[in-house]
Parts: sequence; C-alpha cells; structure tokens
Amino acid sequence: MKNKVLWLVSGLMILAFILTACGPKTVATDCKAETSSEAVGSYQVPAPVEGCFNVAFVYVGPHDDGGWTQAHDVGRMYVQDNVPNVHTAYVENVAEGADAEQVIRSLARKGFSVIFTTSFGFMDASEVVAGEFPAVNIVHISGYKSNSANFGNLMGAMEDIKYLAGMLAGSRAKMDGNPKLGYIATFPIPEELRLGNAFALGVAKTCPECTIDVRFISTWHDPILEKEAASSLFDGGAQVVMTGADTPAPAEVAPAGKWGITYDYKGNCNVDACLTSMYWNWGIKYAEIVEQSIAGTWVGGWDYFDADSGALGLLGFMEGETMQPGVADLPAADLEMVRTTLDKMLKGEFTRFDVFKGPITDNKGNVVLADGVSLEQLDLDGFAQFGSTCQTCMYWWNQNITAELPDL
Repeated sequence: MKNKVLWLVSGLMILAFILTACGPKTVATDCKAETSSEAVGSYQVPAPVEGCFNVAFVYVGPHDDGGWTQAHDVGRMYVQDNVPNVHTAYVENVAEGADAEQVIRSLARKGFSVIFTTSFGFMDASEVVAGEFPAVNIVHISGYKSNSANFGNLMGAMEDIKYLAGMLAGSRAKMDGNPKLGYIATFPIPEELRLGNAFALGVAKTCPECTIDVRFISTWHDPILEKEAASSLFDGGAQVVMTGADTPAPAEVAPAGKWGITYDYKGNCNVDACLTSMYWNWGIKYAEIVEQSIAGTWVGGWDYFDADSGALGLLGFMEGETMQPGVADLPAADLEMVRTTLDKMLKGEFTRFDVFKGPITDNKGNVVLADGVSLEQLDLDGFAQFGSTCQTCMYWWNQNITAELPDL
C-alpha cells in the first residue's frame, strides 16, 4: 500500500511538471518596473526584466545634466513609452576607455538585447564587446566604426541646426553693434570642428564682418569649466557665445546685454539671455532601431540623419514653440532666412552637404571648396591625421574664425 501511495504521488508530481512546462509561462507584465542592480567596479549595472525586450543606455554624464546626456535620456523614455513590451535602463557617468568596456560587457552578459553607447569615446569599447556578443545589437553614437552586423553607429547632422543658430548669432551681434562671437569646443575631433565651422558659415550669412574666437575645454561635461570658458569669451569681447559642451553655461553667465546659445537639450534654454538651443530628439531614431531589432531586421551600419528625420530642432522655430526675447526682435529679413532654410531642411531640400558647399575659404586664405562643390561624408567625419581616407577632411577653420587649429 505504501508503495502504491508513493507511485501515485510521484505520478502526480510528474504530471504537474509536464503541465507547467507545456502551459503558458508567467512573464513580467510591467516592463517599466525598476530592477535591482549590482556593482561592477564603481558602477551600478541594472538587471533586465524577464519577459520584456531589454534595452540599455550607457551615458558619459549624469542623466539630468541639462544637455547631451539628458537629451539621450529623454530619448530612452520615449522608447519606454512608445515601443510595447520594452524595458529600458541606463548606467550614467561612465568614463571612456576601460570602464566603458567593462560596463558594456556586463550589460551584454546580463541579457540586454540592444545597447546604445552615447559618447564618442565609447567607440572602441563598443566594437570590442560587439565582437564578443554577436546576438546583442550595439549602437554607438557619434562614431564612425561598424562591423556591418551587430555593431553600427548613429549620428545626426547637427551642423544643419548650428548653421541656423549661426545666422541668429550673427544677426544679434550685428544688431547689437559688436561683431565678436565665441565658441566653446570640447575635444579636437572632427565633430567639434565640423559644428564650429557650420556655426561660422551661418554667422557669415547675416554678419559678414563678424569674427569668432574658440576655447577648447577637453571635457564633455564640467559645469565649472564650461562657465569659466564662457566667461573668458565674454570677457574677451564676445557678444554671443555658442557651446559644444553639455551644460547651458553660456546663457547662465552671459553679462547683461550679451547672449548665450545652448546645446543638446530642449529644456536648457530657460533664461532670457539664451537666444536658442540646438537640440536632439533622439527618441525617434531610438524607437526605430529598437523596433527593427525586435523584428530581427536591424543591421549595424552608418546611420547619419538630417533635419528631415524630425530628430533635430532649433528652439523657437519648431511647431508650437515661441522665440526667445533676444531673437524675437531681430530683423525680419534675417528671421525669414532662418525660417526658409529650416523649412527646406525639414523637407529634405537642404542638407549637410548644402551647409558645406563652396565657395569656402579657411582662415589661412586657402580655398577649401570651390564654388558649387560640396564636402563628402568622409570629409565631414574625418581627419587624415587620424587615418581617414578623406580628401578635403575637416581639419580647417572657416575664414571668420580667429583661433588657431587645435593640436592633434
């Protein structure tokens, strides 16, 4: 009798196991739920959510920096809110180099299916980890490498918007009777010279007599250093200062009667001294890549988008926005030039190759581009000194920039 009972119990347990295995599995229904994290070096790396499609972001600065990283985090939240069954998480303040590689590898091991790495200095680390985890899609922002499989890069033609901001800055400086402007640059990489030159070309459209000084600060995010650089440019006579770094420093420290232009994040132009912000709508592109990854159709490549993508914006000129006080009273002809050019950009009729179309002369008197000739993508992205096969390349300053070229 005892043996019969044991056989019966064993049979019931086996049946229960079979039914459980064959039946529907319990999965997480709240993909927005926060998860636990574990220490990896000095970083807290989050866990994925079971039953969701997990997407991770690696940030070089704090998620609420008021600039570059906050714009990416707004994009992350857009994905979370608009792509079904997706869980997103992030690791912030990650140092470029070995730390980045450690964090990216940890996220891949934990089971994140897509990892966005959002700083130029994360490029090599992203490439290495992508080679180790072929089932994980790794998308690097602002770089130039790809393996044409699970590793690619994403960047937008912010030169379009900086060109327009240059028009506004030149108009403001001319109206104020002070033809001096300033530019805070981060590192001597093609991106920073490209964006500075685009700004300078825009300035020349509304203020041919204006000149631009440059300060390199060798950091993406340092509120104190950014303010010091902005103040230095203002003290040197600049009427308008534009930044390529993360914080709204130029607007925050602008003396009375002078102006700053902020960058990256739509919400950082919140004082009257701010003329405009050149901002990103990363969520549109992020959602597109995540949806393709879910469908299994995403292939790593070179995705370089223009303003017609909807992922770039000029504060005060996009639908539903109000111009800042320092822009609203600019000459009507200059404002119309900005509006008309922006409209062409949004329609795909004016691109980065129109921004960089000759005639262009550098500040040494050399002809960079003959009349009607445009730069190629390799020129926009590369320095020959960094091994690029570009022909014209980006190692030059436009003729209205008074600074020397940075050492490479």
